[in-house]
Amino acid sequence: MSTVITASLVNTLREKTGAGMMDCKKALVEANGNLEEAETILRKKGAASAVKKADRAANQGLIESYIHLGGKIGVLIEVNCETDFVAKTEDFKELCRDLCMQIAAASPLYVSRDLVPEADVAKEREIAVSQVAGKPPAAVQKIVEGKLEKFYQTICLLDQPFVKSSDITVKDLLIQKIAKLGENMVVRRFVRFQLGA
Repeated sequence: MSTVITASLVNTLREKTGAGMMDCKKALVEANGNLEEAETILRKKGAASAVKKADRAANQGLIESYIHLGGKIGVLIEVNCETDFVAKTEDFKELCRDLCMQIAAASPLYVSRDLVPEADVAKEREIAVSQVAGKPPAAVQKIVEGKLEKFYQTICLLDQPFVKSSDITVKDLLIQKIAKLGENMVVRRFVRFQLGA
């Protein structure tokens, strides 16, 4: 026996996820009316569609600023999307503000790991190897890779745990917004100023 999917149930899911009405209804049918399961289905589909959108050009967007601690820390960021329409939405503006606060709080040096100079990665790898000298070779490789991951999580914005919800990374947050708003979004660049630094 199939569960009756009411309009109010569809609306509740739509408000929670920002997904389209028909997508919400399909997810609820697939989940047999279970709201949490339907949300998971939508998130999986959203993440998959976000990956497909990654190749699309993002030439619109916003430059957002944030000043923190009585003018002692300031951030400027450029976040791009595909259309001016999305750039004007509250969701996109909120993303830009959240990213500014992330940069102010966590002090990343690069947007993503592919921008980290190879010399810095080699130096970090060398330090990690020297710290695990004497351990079995199989363990050394795993430990070094783990230390490099920590290094990336410290200096790369997209790899950092999101300050407002540490169970997701900034990249996860970006994927969620791409899925919700239906456009590719790219953190183009940022600069962080700290008084006296």
